[in-house]
Amino acid sequence: MSGKYDDLSKAQLIELLEKRDRTKKLGLVWERDEIAADQAIDENFIACEIVPELSDKPAPWTNMIIEGDNFDALRWLRMTLSGRVKCIYVDPPYNTGNKDWVYNDRYMDKEDRFRQSTWLEFLFERISLARDLLAEDGVILVSINDEQRALLELMMDEAMPGKRIATFTWRTRTGGNDSKGAFISENHEHVLIYGGPDFRFGGYEKTFEKYIFWDEERKDHYRLSDISQPKDMNERINGFYAMYDPQTDTYYPPNPQRVWPSPFPKGAKYDATDYPDLMPVFPPDEATKGKLPAKDQISKWVKQRRIVFPDDQRVEVFDDIDALRVAIDAADVPMARKTKKIWREMPHLEFWVGKRIGYGIPQWVRYKKELKNATQPVSSWITPLAETYTLPATEEIDPNAHLVSGSTQEGTTDIQDIFGSKAFNYPKPVSLVREMVRQATSQTGIVLDFFAGSATTAQAVMELNAEDGGDRRFIMVSSTESTEDEPDKNLCRDVTAERVRRLNASDDPKYDGLAAPFAYLRTREIAFEDLDYDLAPKDAWAALETLHGLPLTIYEDAAVWNAHESEGVTLVMVDKYDAALLDWLREKSRQNVFVYAWAPGQLARELGDVEVEIRSVRDTLVRGFQQ
Repeated sequence: MSGKYDDLSKAQLIELLEKRDRTKKLGLVWERDEIAADQAIDENFIACEIVPELSDKPAPWTNMIIEGDNFDALRWLRMTLSGRVKCIYVDPPYNTGNKDWVYNDRYMDKEDRFRQSTWLEFLFERISLARDLLAEDGVILVSINDEQRALLELMMDEAMPGKRIATFTWRTRTGGNDSKGAFISENHEHVLIYGGPDFRFGGYEKTFEKYIFWDEERKDHYRLSDISQPKDMNERINGFYAMYDPQTDTYYPPNPQRVWPSPFPKGAKYDATDYPDLMPVFPPDEATKGKLPAKDQISKWVKQRRIVFPDDQRVEVFDDIDALRVAIDAADVPMARKTKKIWREMPHLEFWVGKRIGYGIPQWVRYKKELKNATQPVSSWITPLAETYTLPATEEIDPNAHLVSGSTQEGTTDIQDIFGSKAFNYPKPVSLVREMVRQATSQTGIVLDFFAGSATTAQAVMELNAEDGGDRRFIMVSSTESTEDEPDKNLCRDVTAERVRRLNASDDPKYDGLAAPFAYLRTREIAFEDLDYDLAPKDAWAALETLHGLPLTIYEDAAVWNAHESEGVTLVMVDKYDAALLDWLREKSRQNVFVYAWAPGQLARELGDVEVEIRSVRDTLVRGFQQ
């Protein structure tokens, strides 16, 4: 073995081989150095420093905008917010090769044969960190175009095994004229959805407009709906029978493409093929009683009035087989759109001669109180605002059960309205992100976007909070995107944070009620061996406040100890021991008091009779960072 393995120790080689043995044989493969990737996670410590002059509104700040490489920011967030983020939405670079993203201070070359591997590894490292931030009922939503969807989905299956939920399909525009060689215009993108075991979308409130009937005996409203099942007569032979109304002596033929429900529960021994000479009838009539299994559930449902037969309908009786055949040829028999329910080659065609044949359709009674959920699930199709009229309003598909979003033009227009110029390319529409966040969160929870760009996600959270009085918090992460050609460029400061600043200060009625105070933080790398000297108390304080779910405040350097009191927890960080602290803590006499110190040993001795938890600043942060 030679080349890139020469400098590896025996232990590292064994670790590499063991990892490869555990790797699934079926899946996505890309060029990656696993050992280098693992080492990069703990290569150095990351601190986040609050920049007061770039923050907005007075402290305390419930929201954060973090400037820096999102790999560094995610490592800091994993240390402070592991398992507590409700919703992550990201719109990562799509790797088109057209200078759409910066990596290691260089643009990717469209002709680079390792371009895909570099892109996949770049995202894999970040998605793996983001996975650890999700709460058990959390979700990550990732936008991607059609070209890269398959690669990204397979990579996310690796990074988040067993967590795939579904995919939203979003109509980005209408009537695109640009096309590829095959003369097809791509007008859609995808949003991949991966979530924790307890995650559920909020869904949409069910409409009860169809529950127009009243059952006096049950004291409940009900509606009538389709009773058939989506199986044809070959798939469900047990559903191919004549449904019989004993009150009117009327028979209803099955739709061969969508048969009646099975007359017997699962596990019951019944097979219509056991009766080749008999047209099954349920409930049994006089001719079939004793010839078919007893206690069918159709008879039970009819008796319970769960099946309702039409009152006002056409009924025909054909006196001979010839008359029936004439009606069949003329399509003058019961129909399911263009499908004849009685046809010439139908098994037991002669059965229908001399019978009262109903042209209507029996229906199932659905009671309002029997609804399993107060909401209905979200559709995977995101409908453009301009096309909401196309949504089907049928018995089974409610037009309100769809996400409705603007197109890419909406995103561009928003940026121009806020900045007065095209400050950012290809922004997503606020309506798209807002509706996904609405579905993924309650009125509280942390929403993270670590490819924040133009801060569309921040505005989406602000709009939702203004609408429903919610207390959702956002964390936006964005790099400067400075390069050798543009060393002074700072996307995070001048676009991401600036958008929120302008929304906070706007007097435009369109943005009325939008407010989100935020702390502006900047990542900083610290070598572990220098941690005791280079980790500033104010940076440790920001990390500890975040760790305890507290809004961020300014650390007072002149104070020998800082305290942050809230309803549920009191946080104290001691720079130097002060006897006054002992008296202050005794006066508090409350639970959930956490005292952090750089040298906790002496403090623990002094506070021996005070019921507080004393922790080491350094050990707590390092342990959380290296989890």
